[in-house]
Amino acid sequence: MPVAGRVRILGIDPGSLRLGYGVVDRVGKVGLAYVECGVITAPARMERAQRLCLIGRGLRELVEELRPDEVALEQAFYGKNVQSTLALGEARGVATFVVTDRGLPVAGYAPALVKRTIVGHGAATKQQIGFLVRTLLALRRVPEPDAADALAIAICHARQSSLLTASLETRPARPRVR
Repeated sequence: MPVAGRVRILGIDPGSLRLGYGVVDRVGKVGLAYVECGVITAPARMERAQRLCLIGRGLRELVEELRPDEVALEQAFYGKNVQSTLALGEARGVATFVVTDRGLPVAGYAPALVKRTIVGHGAATKQQIGFLVRTLLALRRVPEPDAADALAIAICHARQSSLLTASLETRPARPRVR
């Protein structure tokens, strides 16, 4: 349950070898506070099902430890390599299962929307994302790319949900029609 005035958001950049995570607290309507970020990894030599299980267990432990209130995931996109797209979808499915099994609400964001929200355009590079995540959260150094992407997803969710809340609060009440 959110602490008064604070919502903890877990951003997830899914992958079957590396799952990036980033946690921020939305404080009030627009403030952001960095909590933690990192990468859950699985050895490439393992079979994909075993890697996904290992990553899922790591994510479950992370959720239990950090206790997020909301989760934001990068939406699946279609790549040229069918096997890569399938692996990404499976990793996203594992992450979705883990967090919804804990009763957490999940939102999905397209990579281009995340980039537009953080950098201002949808064709941003990993370096631009990392630099701006570092700047926005006042970090001492740029997080590794998968963690920076996850933080960007969490920031995107914080901003999008703040915009939604603000628009609902400023929307005039509709008259009742009988």
